[in-house]
Amino acid sequence: MTNYDEIDFSPLEVFADDEVVTHSYVRDVRLASGRTLALVTLDNGRDHTRPNTLGPATLKELGATLDALKARASAGEIQAVGITGKQYILAAGADLSDVARIPSKEMAKLIAQRGHQVLGSLSDLGVPVFAFVNGLALGGGLEIALNSTYRTVDASAAAIALPEVFLGIIPGWGGAYLLPNLIGIENALEVVISNPLKQNRTLKPQQAFDLGIVDAIFPPATYLEDSLRWADGVLSGSVKVERKNEPGKIERLTKWPIAIKMARGMLESRIGTVPRSPYAALDLLDKAKSGTKAEGFAREDEALSELITGDQFAASMYAFDLVQKRAKRPVGAPDKALAKKVTKVGIIGAGLMASQFALLFVRKLQVPVLITDLDQSRVDKGLAYINDEIDKLEAKGRLDGDAANRLRALIHGTTDKTEYADCDFVIEAVFEEIGVKQQVFAEIEPIIAEDAILATNTSSLSVEEIGAKLAHPERLVGFHFFNPVAVMPLIEIVKTPATKDAALSTAFVVARGLGKNAVLTADAPGFVVNRLLAKVFGEAARALYEGTPLLTVEKAFEPLGLPMKPFQLIDLVGWKVAAHVQDTMANAFPERFYANANFHALAELPQVVEKDKAGRVTGWTKDAQRVLKDAVGSSPASEAEILRRVQDGLAQEIKLMLDEGVVPEVEDIDLCLILGAGWPFIDGGASPYLDREGASERVFGDTFHHPAIRGVANR
Repeated sequence: MTNYDEIDFSPLEVFADDEVVTHSYVRDVRLASGRTLALVTLDNGRDHTRPNTLGPATLKELGATLDALKARASAGEIQAVGITGKQYILAAGADLSDVARIPSKEMAKLIAQRGHQVLGSLSDLGVPVFAFVNGLALGGGLEIALNSTYRTVDASAAAIALPEVFLGIIPGWGGAYLLPNLIGIENALEVVISNPLKQNRTLKPQQAFDLGIVDAIFPPATYLEDSLRWADGVLSGSVKVERKNEPGKIERLTKWPIAIKMARGMLESRIGTVPRSPYAALDLLDKAKSGTKAEGFAREDEALSELITGDQFAASMYAFDLVQKRAKRPVGAPDKALAKKVTKVGIIGAGLMASQFALLFVRKLQVPVLITDLDQSRVDKGLAYINDEIDKLEAKGRLDGDAANRLRALIHGTTDKTEYADCDFVIEAVFEEIGVKQQVFAEIEPIIAEDAILATNTSSLSVEEIGAKLAHPERLVGFHFFNPVAVMPLIEIVKTPATKDAALSTAFVVARGLGKNAVLTADAPGFVVNRLLAKVFGEAARALYEGTPLLTVEKAFEPLGLPMKPFQLIDLVGWKVAAHVQDTMANAFPERFYANANFHALAELPQVVEKDKAGRVTGWTKDAQRVLKDAVGSSPASEAEILRRVQDGLAQEIKLMLDEGVVPEVEDIDLCLILGAGWPFIDGGASPYLDREGASERVFGDTFHHPAIRGVANR
């Protein structure tokens, strides 16, 4: 097995030039029993907005610190070691800022081995090591804890997770071996694979405790004192640590292979076989059932070095950078000082979408929210929905009684439109038809203040046309949410030629207040996400009406890696809505967007597709088959042909959108697709994927990204 102490890690120092080093500060703590615990605190000297990370210089210093503690333990000076982090944060994992500069698989392997050498030494200090997880613990941060002997957690810790699969790699500093051997295979599959694939879901401290990842949980006010007292009890034998989820021989022989097989089937059906990291993680978890820790670490070294130097990780880091940086500083957003202070929100409509808006606005902005509709029964129905959702949040413990009552008191519904007079921000959520939207704004505009902002939630209509009859069209912005409203992180903010900076600035500030990421887009048909999804829907429909079986069409789209196949996605957004968006695009660009009258016939049916229990489309209903019977042709397309069509169609459309100035740069299109359509991180968004697949070259003889950017340009 690898002897990490014999490896020369000096080549990694080239990546430490710009590293914000997380230092290892040590102080001795005298426990009540008289024992001495050496407490290591990780701290990069920045405030809590810059988490501790583990780069080459950090690992070098931590390694030296642990070597010194091992010598002190051997000399009998200390009886235990504790490791914790600065306020709110243990560590957010490896420092990935220079990962694009890694020149080779050999260098990538050194990174894996260095992590194993340093973190692995926590289990070899000669005394018990206690990880005090006082806050955020992601990736390598959690692996610090896993390599320790015992673990406690602060009940207020922000998040605990191994998110590597989400980024196209695997937990490579011990997590893939240590976790399943601590909490069992089924729990480990959830943490290592399922959660990252659910939009990077993390664990709360109580969940980590229930799974057995940590041995004790303590309240934040006395967390460190309680943890030290608990550690002293463990050392003296008065506290017994029980690990009920630790796998035994029977689980390893029987449950383990079955769980792996089921997980593989789930992955293949949900994400196809293109993403590499989930399957690499699955193989590591499978092999963790037997063999030594050293063998497990060696397997992680190999897997991590392969993935770090692959296209999917490079694309993932491009996507990660977009979400972490570009999304936080929207390109084109005016100075936030220009924004109007929003003290009351008005929502025109009381249907499901309007009610979802109202709940989001009142929860996030904590200001009075008004909803109106044509009659009181509709208003009452909307209010009932909102109050029911607040009840559910209270029942789940996500709101206490006082907070729930405050929210209820802030929501008001009426048919009296004069109550919009003191609203600062009014958004419509009515039927997706130009005339209807113009009419409701015409009724509201004379009532609201001169500097109040108007917003439309249209998904594809012209915002300029919606505001054409306004006396002050300069105050109108597009404010396009995605469904489900509470979950989807994107808002497309649409600027017309008339929109003034004050309205635009207010929209961006409101979006940030709602916890959403906003992207500025010009007033073009379909804006960004729906324009490109209409291309996906249209190519799926085209193949279908040529006579291609539904499931063949669905399978052809698998390499895109979207969270849902086209007909499943259409079924989710609604066939009428999909037909409407398709119409909008086909009317705007008839030469490029496919439309078929039978799509509308399908849209009128109550249920058009058969689905399995997981919601996956398995075929057509009898009613749908009746409508389709005389509509489909007899020239079915192959999977390869369908995929090539959609790739080339997307490349063409993105290039045209950039030429038209729909968004400032291609990065904004990728950001919209990642946040608004769930485009996978491993593709880096659409444009890097289209570059790698050659679609950009086929369509316009160039690439969206410079070829030197590995994984974000042609291979």
